[in-house]
Amino acid sequence: MTTRTTSTAAARQRALVLLPLHTARVSSDTAARDPALRLEEAAGLAEALDLDVLAAETFPMRRFDPGLYLGRGRAEALKVRAESEGIDVIIIDAALTPVQQRNLERETLAKVIDRTGLILEIFGRRARSREGKLQVELARLGYERSRLVRTWTHLERQRGGLSKTGGPGETQIELDRRQIAQRIDKLKLELEDVRRTRALQRRARRRAGYPAVVLVGYTNAGKSSLFNRLTDAGVLAKDMPFATLDPTARLVRLPSGRSVMMSDTVGFITDLPTELVASFRATLEEVIAADVLVHVRDIAHPETDAQRDDVTDVLTQLSERSDAPAPRMIEAWNKIDLLTPEQLAARLTRAPAEAHAVAISAQTGDGVAALLEAIDRVAFGSMRLVTLHMDPADGAGVAELAARGKVLEQSLGEDGLLQITVELPAAYAAAYEENADAVRGSLAAE
Repeated sequence: MTTRTTSTAAARQRALVLLPLHTARVSSDTAARDPALRLEEAAGLAEALDLDVLAAETFPMRRFDPGLYLGRGRAEALKVRAESEGIDVIIIDAALTPVQQRNLERETLAKVIDRTGLILEIFGRRARSREGKLQVELARLGYERSRLVRTWTHLERQRGGLSKTGGPGETQIELDRRQIAQRIDKLKLELEDVRRTRALQRRARRRAGYPAVVLVGYTNAGKSSLFNRLTDAGVLAKDMPFATLDPTARLVRLPSGRSVMMSDTVGFITDLPTELVASFRATLEEVIAADVLVHVRDIAHPETDAQRDDVTDVLTQLSERSDAPAPRMIEAWNKIDLLTPEQLAARLTRAPAEAHAVAISAQTGDGVAALLEAIDRVAFGSMRLVTLHMDPADGAGVAELAARGKVLEQSLGEDGLLQITVELPAAYAAAYEENADAVRGSLAAE
């Protein structure tokens, strides 16, 4: 059992975090995870909601109680403790059914939140853009729709009225469920517009010749810190879960002089609610549509390999819903400043042979140049050498070409055209050749 105390404040609600340990049936994957670290993560999630975490504890469970999850005896003990210690919120780091959540609140006289509800609450606070707020609201409504049994205290009331409002005798819960269903339908239509807009933006980037590079990783692995170092974007980067929710994209110039469009995304986590994966489809499609994924890992974390597996699981869920080929991946092993040279060397020797692993510190900048070179190699690995003839007056076009490829040689030909030899991604080389030939033909006609 672990106890953790934070500074109290009158304005903050007091919370108790509980992690059940199912002793009767423990999977091999669960056994590999350290309960103390999982408990620490749950407490961190609670603190991200500005709750005053009085204690974070584990407790053994031999079996599930279908009505109370914890069992009646433990629920009664929690009621006594909540009253004596002034606990406002009890967080169960597990998935509760609507009935279990309602019954626990009635028994303990405190607000009860499960893991899914906790993460949804954090997402609700972090969303800033219209798109982010729409996605969070959709996820929350999907979650709350099944929990109306606990949300309302007036469920026995009847509403009369015309058939358009549900007919005579419609209960309040039926009306509320119907209103939620209508709101969900409206949100899905609005998010479909977001998806179309993002698809258009992706096509525009591809026509412009900028490979899409997306940062992914476990929450709090340092994605936003790395993104800020590479782009000077000023994205919120704090030592807390889900500090960044709304995606941000910036153009990043690579050592070769070529550029990529880099995006920061929301962090993943163990048992990421399915409601969020579905609702954030518009945002997470950026991950699947990327040319290169940079998987930022907290290599100093004791469970870095388990966190990698959690991220891989979410990526697999996303890829199953898409026909696009899997993006190429680079692993950025972040926070090497927290490791000794011996520890870092030991971890590097365990890296899979097929993994593109680069050791970095987003905090100090160590290894960032090597990461940019790796991105350069992977993003522009399939290159073609092309010789183009362009109008010398087209300065913007020449500069654009240099940003999208690597100019190896240029000279002014006898025909008055600028001859440029450039290394370009194969996907865009044909389009440049076609455009350049059209320019040459029109000038020759003159």
